[in-house]
Amino acid sequence: MRAIEAFVRIVRLGSARAAADELGLSPSALSRRVAALEEFIGKRLFTRQHQAMRLTDDGQAFYNAVGPKFDELAAAVEGQIENSKVLRLHLGILPLFGSQRLFPRLPELRKQHPRLHIDFDTSPHLENRVGDTLDAAIVLAKRPDPAFHAVRLDHNRVYAFTSKALAAEIGDKPDKDVLSRQTFLIHTELPDSFVAWKRAIGMPGLEPAAIDHYDSGQLILEAAANGLGIAIMHDDHFHRSHDKRLAKLFDVEVESPYSYWFICRPHTLEVRSVRIFHDWLVKAGL
Repeated sequence: MRAIEAFVRIVRLGSARAAADELGLSPSALSRRVAALEEFIGKRLFTRQHQAMRLTDDGQAFYNAVGPKFDELAAAVEGQIENSKVLRLHLGILPLFGSQRLFPRLPELRKQHPRLHIDFDTSPHLENRVGDTLDAAIVLAKRPDPAFHAVRLDHNRVYAFTSKALAAEIGDKPDKDVLSRQTFLIHTELPDSFVAWKRAIGMPGLEPAAIDHYDSGQLILEAAANGLGIAIMHDDHFHRSHDKRLAKLFDVEVESPYSYWFICRPHTLEVRSVRIFHDWLVKAGL
């Protein structure tokens, strides 16, 4: 069954790497499952070229026969679970991701899985507590510890933005004298965003009048909107805020060193609440 699951996920995700990530397996472990399935049924299911795996005609026929049955089996198991039983997930999350991206979509998850209930934890140091007090977390990081099963949720760009009034004073083009008199608003855990932005505007040695640190993205947005400084944050947060008080500075977009990741311990993917949330999150494309 695990070999069939690996096969089905490769086909549906279109990538062995994506299937391995979703199943919490190494690429070699995934390949062994597929090889075991091919040996068992006596047919070659994929052709392998470098890192790519393509369905053979036998592989397509096998998927057409097995794929729907696999879904029926999952539905049958689901139907045998006690309807009144609550599935509980302890999820660590950053408040801004929760308010801007997750919560608006949670009604979809509740409709699909009404028995799944989530306890949210926004305390700091989420990675350190996954596998202990947390089942899983959504974190903002360069790359999580390889001991985790990790799914990258996005690719971000860094923006500089502030209040419209302050933006008008600063002007349309980066000026070192002007910027050196400003206060910059930086998230405590994302210092390299400012480093990347300074490098992109050609001022890696820029020393502003002050750098104010925040541990809350929502507070940085509010501080920037009130003209307290220049926020260095992800473009996604700027756009999703829909705050008409804010204005982007300069026509500069910088690849962020950080991304949002879903993380959990590989073995907890076997826990039903974690698996349901993980699969929904990947498909939802928040």
